[in-house]
Amino acid sequence: MTANPLRVGLIGYGLAGSVFHAPLIAATEGLALDTVVTSHPERQQQARAEFPDVRIAATAEELFDRADELDLIVVASPNKTHVPLATAALKAGLPVVVDKPVAGTAAEARELAALAEERGLLLSVFQNRRWDNDFLTLRRLLADGELGDAWRFESRFERWRPQLKGGWRESGDPAEIGGLLYDLGSHVVDQALVLFGPVTEVYAESDVRRPGAEADDDTFIALTHASGVRSHLYVSATTAQLGPRFRVLGSRAGYVKYGLDPQEAALREGSRPGTTADWGAEDESLWGRIGSGESPLTGGGTPVPTLPGDYPAYYAAVAAALRGDGPNPVTALEAAAALDVLEAARRSARDKVTVTL
Repeated sequence: MTANPLRVGLIGYGLAGSVFHAPLIAATEGLALDTVVTSHPERQQQARAEFPDVRIAATAEELFDRADELDLIVVASPNKTHVPLATAALKAGLPVVVDKPVAGTAAEARELAALAEERGLLLSVFQNRRWDNDFLTLRRLLADGELGDAWRFESRFERWRPQLKGGWRESGDPAEIGGLLYDLGSHVVDQALVLFGPVTEVYAESDVRRPGAEADDDTFIALTHASGVRSHLYVSATTAQLGPRFRVLGSRAGYVKYGLDPQEAALREGSRPGTTADWGAEDESLWGRIGSGESPLTGGGTPVPTLPGDYPAYYAAVAAALRGDGPNPVTALEAAAALDVLEAARRSARDKVTVTL
């Protein structure tokens, strides 16, 4: 590895840019946060306060005009801008990380992947929840055969937010690519595909529950995997009583895990990777349980130590890939496969049919 860090231009300094990308980039050996692009004066001030050496640009065009001074572009702006900005970055000769969803359609994702391949550039998608503590733990349990043959995967990303927050994520305009199906759904579908492989059938129910809401805020997706596993996925902002994050049932045992990975909350509170020895760790009281024949809520099963969550691993893998020392951690084609499922789910919910892929 050379001594010079790879210089990163970050487009967008809202929730995604300021809470996730900037801190993780800054914490990654071999990467340096060079420029933040935002036109909002308050966000410019925030970026300067948090990263005193960072340069500020008001537009992405300013960034691309000095493409020779950068080594990587990160697109953390609103969903509708992902494709045009990633396209512009690739055409400027720069590798790109794009926040999820990488695009509004699988076809657009595949076009981006083809452009990146044509240019010989990295195009990676920020699917950070592959590095959630519970997901890492579940992958290990499955790899070790602790559950036997997996039969059913239940995954819930539920919240209780009865009041609208406003903004493009809750917009009903299709151009905004808002709603929970494409927001939290991008995570739960990606995790299901990583764990259990391709999907053959998709069924979904999608509702707009909150007064004044325009986009889906309560959605259920049922997947039939080619492997025979069935995944039941829930994403909701209207869940007054939260269910388990994971319930996974197999021929030998089941695994039940409540609670969310602590890394997002830590980042929101200003904690940073590398500043604490227990980054991503959770209290023993939150460990999931593995067992058979009893409910974990009545003491059934055995506690399973939760592996620490590791969001920093994503950007470490990106840095390694850019230097030729490892693979792209999340490819655009993988993201396109998830978008195939999301598009099928949207059609299923709209037309009240089961969609075959």
